[in-house]
Amino acid sequence: MNIKSLLLGSAAALVAVTGARAADAVVVAEPEAVEYVRVCDTYGKGFFYIPGTETCLKIGGYLRYDAKAGDDPYDGGERGTWWKRSRATLRFDARSETELGTLRSFAETRFQYTNGVQEAVLPAAFIELGGFRIGLSDSQFSSWTDYTIGIISDDVISYGAFENNQVSYTYTGTNGFSATIGLEQGVSGFVIDDYMPHVVAGVKFEQGWGKISLVGGYDSVVEEFAGKLRLDAKFSDTVSAFIMGGYNSDGDKRNAFAQWYGDYAVWGGVTAKVSDKATVNAQAAYEEGGTFAGALNVAYELVPGFTITPEVNYTSFDDSRYSGGDAFQGILRFQRNF
Repeated sequence: MNIKSLLLGSAAALVAVTGARAADAVVVAEPEAVEYVRVCDTYGKGFFYIPGTETCLKIGGYLRYDAKAGDDPYDGGERGTWWKRSRATLRFDARSETELGTLRSFAETRFQYTNGVQEAVLPAAFIELGGFRIGLSDSQFSSWTDYTIGIISDDVISYGAFENNQVSYTYTGTNGFSATIGLEQGVSGFVIDDYMPHVVAGVKFEQGWGKISLVGGYDSVVEEFAGKLRLDAKFSDTVSAFIMGGYNSDGDKRNAFAQWYGDYAVWGGVTAKVSDKATVNAQAAYEEGGTFAGALNVAYELVPGFTITPEVNYTSFDDSRYSGGDAFQGILRFQRNF
């Protein structure tokens, strides 16, 4: 047998073996087309359609690092070292349209490490449909009149309760008028003890110049009332201010809504965007109990999405609850939003 015959015989044998194996080979199906994520612009930036559905979802949050030094502006206590907190927050906002209006579910989770202690917090988890809301969110007594302007320690003189189980309804008109009414369980120390909930209601009127808002709350446990009236004004595209007053029907004690001391309290603040990157915020507050609180900061956006905010706080105590005197605090915050 010569070399040519040997090569031809080997090739024939290889083809025969390959053909036998091919008969038993697994047939691979063609891959199915992938449905890529589609942008949903119905509810603003950041929403996308959940693949295979008509539900729009937005995922966002922030990472934050706070460092505080000096006195505690809330109680005047002296700190002997740094106060530090690292926080990671995730928000999930899912919306879709139905015959009854927009169906929305919102949840926010916080994971934080404060002075050596790990914490997990659920500040919000609610469902909305056509103006109705049920679940966990800040009390309407606080959120209806909005939060203060850009201050970190904005509640040294507290303007209301926050995380709260509730059922509420909000009407939004087409002319800038809106109204709300809700039933709330109350927060720590002010939780209802029978089947009668706390009641909160408010009205608001908003135009290009700003807005005016009014809210009232009835504490069903202590049977007392609290109210707030707020005026917001926009002086230009870069400067705005607010003033807000609060009333407590029994200033000798706080209730589920009036978290300040005394019959009344007042808050005021201004914000000014002084450059493309820097915004100055200032706030002052006073309660009849005798405490004055002031704060000033500069929020500087170093790059888009990353803001550094140094803040100084001053509190003057003239109240039997404290030993009196002054408290000074400095804060440095780093926050990356996404």
